[in-house]
Amino acid sequence: MTTRREFIEESAGAVAGLAFVTCGLTGPASAEAQTQPRRREVVVNGRRVKTVDVHAHCAVPEAMALMNRKVSPETLLMSKASDRIRAMDEQGIDVEALSINPYWYKADRDVARQLIQIQNEKLAEACAANPDRFVAFASVALQHPDLAAEQLEEGVKKYGLRGAGLGGSVDGEELSSPRFHPFWAKAEQLGVLVFIHPQADGAPATLGNRLKGSGGLENAIGNPLETTIALSHLIFEGTLDQFPGLKICAAHGGGYLPSYAARSDAICVTFPDRCTKPLKKKPTEYLRQLYFDSLVFTPEALRHLVAETGSGQIVIGTDYPFPWTRTSVDHILGTPGLSDDERIAMLGGTAARLLGIKS
Repeated sequence: MTTRREFIEESAGAVAGLAFVTCGLTGPASAEAQTQPRRREVVVNGRRVKTVDVHAHCAVPEAMALMNRKVSPETLLMSKASDRIRAMDEQGIDVEALSINPYWYKADRDVARQLIQIQNEKLAEACAANPDRFVAFASVALQHPDLAAEQLEEGVKKYGLRGAGLGGSVDGEELSSPRFHPFWAKAEQLGVLVFIHPQADGAPATLGNRLKGSGGLENAIGNPLETTIALSHLIFEGTLDQFPGLKICAAHGGGYLPSYAARSDAICVTFPDRCTKPLKKKPTEYLRQLYFDSLVFTPEALRHLVAETGSGQIVIGTDYPFPWTRTSVDHILGTPGLSDDERIAMLGGTAARLLGIKS
């Protein structure tokens, strides 16, 4: 692995081998891109708050090439970390937790081992070059659960990564499958955060053509549905009971589950024969041991998420570079009914604790 000093000397600020991506709405030579904005500092009631974004994407082209994949041609590659940091400064984001959406769940063991090693090394180098601005989630080959457990431990202990990024399913298999228990046991043992993001092709296969057509339904509906199903299985199959110390954060506000959570309680009352695994508490109570990013789109949606899960379970998620929002900080600052302490926790306090980021 390249040392931090070697990395800085070789790249002179460029993050070698790591593609920071952004939507291609402006050309690379735009005046806005060349202007260094003043860093926005977020303040709550006179107190400077360190903001932490848990949901930020990047890619490693060298690793993607092992599976004959390329960074999407619709995206504009950002060769320098300074470009990403400029965007963070504009939005008031102090620290990003970088993650890579799994595309390797069909890879055989040897390819998966090599691919993950490349990715985790590059992620670690990016963080070492800008330690005050980036942390990262390790990639793991969850289709090989014992290998994934090894990769998580190596990522945390050798490379200083802060947890793991997972898809919402593994080649059609649920995260709650007993086959994945070795990974969950290791994540619990290490006490690190696991960030679950839906697979691009993870929406239930039974929906088939119903997600095609106008509206990008495979994303607009399919992605949050994938997360809803993943979390529901982790609850109802007893995974969260078996590994009660797990720290799991779900993207996109947890999908639809927090919006209609009480039905999960009602199913076991109305049709008790359908709840085949005994649980230690009501399904809705597990929401208060999970974490959720703030990527919901109105103050009322965020207020409801707080009501269902608790403010201490919510962290900033921007989904950068995808342009869903540039106002994640203001979303939390502007949602009525939150106390100063709740805003501070959601803006960065909770995420900093989970990710081991110094205040």
